[in-house]
This record gives sequence, C-alpha cells and structure tokens, in this order.
Amino acid sequence: MTPGASTAQVLSIVHETCYRYERPVQHSSHLFRLRPIQDATQQVLEHTLQLAPEGERWESEDMFGNHVTHFEVASPYTTLRIASRARVRVLALPALDPAASPTRLLVPLAWDRAAREPMMPYLAQPDLPPAHLRELVQYAMGVAERNDYDLTATLLDLTKTIQRDYQYEKGATSVETTAYEAYVQRRGVCQDFANLLICFARGLEIPARYRVGYICTGGDYEHHHQSEASHAWVECYVPWHGWRGFDPTNGCLTGVDHVRVAAGRNYRDATPTSGTIHAGGGGEVLEVSVRVERREERPAETGARKSR
Repeated sequence: MTPGASTAQVLSIVHETCYRYERPVQHSSHLFRLRPIQDATQQVLEHTLQLAPEGERWESEDMFGNHVTHFEVASPYTTLRIASRARVRVLALPALDPAASPTRLLVPLAWDRAAREPMMPYLAQPDLPPAHLRELVQYAMGVAERNDYDLTATLLDLTKTIQRDYQYEKGATSVETTAYEAYVQRRGVCQDFANLLICFARGLEIPARYRVGYICTGGDYEHHHQSEASHAWVECYVPWHGWRGFDPTNGCLTGVDHVRVAAGRNYRDATPTSGTIHAGGGGEVLEVSVRVERREERPAETGARKSR
C-alpha cells in the first residue's frame, strides 16, 4: 500500500511496557498517555489499559487535550506492567493544497497580537543558547529562500531534508539531546528529528507541536523497526488547513498509517509513560514492545467506540 493512497484504515496497536526493579518499590505514582485521541479523523473503536500490580487509578484530561491515566501504587512490588491495546480507524485528511488557501502563505508568518497569543506555547523556542537558535533559524530561512518563501513547500522541503541528510541511529542520542546537538551530529531517532523540525518551524513563525503516536510501517517506509516503539512527529498549524502532521523521520506528511496519541510543546508534555518512585526501588530495567498491524474493518465497527 502506498502511503496516503487509502482514504481510511483500521489499525491494531499492542503497546506493552514492563519495569523491573532489583529491590521492591514501596510507593510510586505514574502518568500514562496511551489512549489514542478521538476526533473527526480518528475513531477509537476499542481501547483497554491493563495495569499490574493493583493500585488506585483515575482519569483526566491535561491542558493539551491529552487523555491521562493517573496510577498510584502504595504496596510493595518489583514488576510494573502496562499493556495498552487499541483498534483505531484513521481517516485521510484532504490534500495540503496551497491553492485551497485564499491567499498565498509565506514565511515567516505574520501574526497580529490577538492571533499570536493563543499560539505562544507552540511558537516559543526551546531554551537553547542564542547562537545555536540563530544558526537553526538561518538554516530554516535558507530552505525557505530556495522555495520562494512558500509555507507549504518550505515545510515539506525541511521534512524531506531531515529524512535525507540525517542518519536514523538508535542509541546515538538520549532524551536530553537538544535539537542543536542533533543538527550538528546529523543522526538520531524520531524524537530528535521532531525536535529539530519544531525549531525550524518556530523559527519561521509557524506554530509547531510535538506529537507522539504509532506508525504502521509495513513495507512502505525505510525504518520498519519504528513499529516496535512509539513514534514521534511534528504537527504544524497551517492557516486555512489547521494542524497538519509532518514526519521528518520518513520525509512525508502523516497519513492513515499514523495513529495520534498525545501532543504538547515538547516530549515531556506528551511522554507515554512517566512516574515517580517515592520509596524503595533501584536497579531499574525497562522492556518495551509495540506491534502495529493493519486490520480488516468489521461492518459493525463503523462509527462505534468502546473504551475502558
């Protein structure tokens, strides 16, 4: 199946996480952002989240609209298991056609004060040295110049350039690696490429947010092992089109192979699993397994949703 060729697709996701500790954890609290979002272009047909050991659990929605499961365990354990299973129907968005805009969109985008204010969380650059930010913005402006400052063409060029010029290499970076470090090293993983594209876009005054989710790679993408973990990409706000996904790891717009879960200003706002050990623990070992597969749509599933 060619990416973007289908108008709708049902995907099955199994995301299993296991934390093991050398010494018993006496008390811990956790946040899980694992339920795919439900909106006009993504329908959650089914979702379950199984947690072990037993503990107190409650649900909420954070300031970015992400569904959050809170989990607190106050009895000793040495193994924490999190199993998220979902069936999701993803619908294709209309093509990102510049001709559909009433005016030609140019970068840097010009914002009046009233329109800019609600976008500020997605326009503010990360805390980097001014010299590093200047270099990243200059690079993005160079790409804009060769695209005659057209917004859509520039974003697509940046997305494809990262995929072409940067090496996907597990273990080359960490969650603390900055966008500038990834820019200099020219290697990393999807998180690094997303961070870099966010800096480029914000440098052009394009609101950009970090998106965590899943991708069904099948035979369509270069990095098949991306289906073995959560995936990350960028959503940019394009006037007249809304938030649109750009996947710099694969050099493409997102489509029906991408399942959206959580979003925010950066990785920390959207991290799938996080927690605090209040007492005990030590010698942590983390195991993660993700499987994303295409499924045939069941006639009764159209428009249906079940979650617990």
